[in-house]
Amino acid sequence: MRFIHIADVHLGAVPDKGYPWSEEREKEIWRSFQRVICQVGRTEADLLLIAGDLFHRQPLKRELKEVNYLFSTIPDTKVILMAGNHDYLKKDSFYQRFPWNPNVYCLWGKECGKVCLEELDTCIYGLSYYSQEIREPLYDHIRPVRTEGCTNILLAHGGDERHIPIHRELLQVAGFDYVALGHIHKPGKILGHRGAYAGALEPLDRNDTGQHGYVLGECNSSGTTIQFVPFACRSYIPLIITVDPEDTQLSVETEIRREIQESGRDNIFQIFLEGFRDPDLEFVLPDLYKLGNIVEVLDDTQPDYDFQTIREKYEGSLIGEYVAHFMEKDRTIIENKALYYGLRALLGEE
Repeated sequence: MRFIHIADVHLGAVPDKGYPWSEEREKEIWRSFQRVICQVGRTEADLLLIAGDLFHRQPLKRELKEVNYLFSTIPDTKVILMAGNHDYLKKDSFYQRFPWNPNVYCLWGKECGKVCLEELDTCIYGLSYYSQEIREPLYDHIRPVRTEGCTNILLAHGGDERHIPIHRELLQVAGFDYVALGHIHKPGKILGHRGAYAGALEPLDRNDTGQHGYVLGECNSSGTTIQFVPFACRSYIPLIITVDPEDTQLSVETEIRREIQESGRDNIFQIFLEGFRDPDLEFVLPDLYKLGNIVEVLDDTQPDYDFQTIREKYEGSLIGEYVAHFMEKDRTIIENKALYYGLRALLGEE
């Protein structure tokens, strides 16, 4: 039995609102979902497991029609849905009243229910959110009914203090052949091949660095095997630019352009400036944002002071004593920052 496991698609999200690429990113999330449905068809997957937060907020009826149409294009695949903390089941949610295609199965219960697919010898267990927070570890004591030859899968969403805390050691011994997890946007195995977070299909903000995509898996008599498949249109990439005292505004801009070109201009970047710069140089950060899809620029460079010269020049003054205090000891990282920031303030550079 072959499956594709996705989670945290967040249809309707508008990443990086206010930035020039934001509107396009909203559309890309929908396009990625459409592409993954096509991939389900191409791989002839028996199951599509959606582990919560298909939508970023309460879905509109017209949006559910679009999603349902896409599900209709893979009629030989059973689609299993649950609601996460973002698209939780409000009293007036369209989710529950919507007339889904025959190949779509919804785990809408507050308590654990199951969908049994006899033709696949598979049972899928799970529940849905009815509020934005669930602090109880609801998955700790869920156990499948063991039947010879039957594959048991848990569809789950959570993993932090406010969203169904998950204890891996209990899931390890629960008896599921696979645990399809959502909520954590970074993909990764938590139970070897028997449990994984699919991660967000597309990265949603600057914290969603690394690869994003879906899990492709297979359950058979030999056990479960899974692999992560990168699939996102773009990535958030942190770029560390190391500065030295010979650098200028233009030389740093040239280096940032080169790094962006090598990493792929369509990606979205965080720029981190570090190292030592000429004390007379102050970077014009707004100009750096114009070099590409840059969501953040952080300048952690320090002026390349000649402390001995400053100490001698200001000997007998507060500045001289301040520098001497730090020069006569092995400085920690925090003390080193205190020296630089304090000296800048004393020299009137802040």
